[in-house]
Amino acid sequence: MVFLDRCPGAANLRTPTLAVKRCPQCGNEVEIFSNEPSATCDRCGFVIWNDFASCIQWCRYAEQCMGEETVRKFRERGKE
Repeated sequence: MVFLDRCPGAANLRTPTLAVKRCPQCGNEVEIFSNEPSATCDRCGFVIWNDFASCIQWCRYAEQCMGEETVRKFRERGKE
C-alpha cells in the first residue's frame, strides 16, 4: 500500500485511532479503528458501521493512496 506523503484526508487511515461505540442493539462497548469500515459486537453480533468522512469518497488518487481493497470497502459502504 502506498500512502501519499501530504494527503491530509488520509491521516486517520494512515495512523488509525481507536474509538469505543455502544452497540445500539445490546449496549455493549465495541472497539473500532478509524481505518475499519465496520466492527461486529462480541455480545450480540450486530454490525456497527464507522462514521467515515474522507477524501476517499471522491479523490481520483484514492486507490494509489489507500489501496484498492480499502477504497472499495468504503465506497460500497457509502452506497448503503
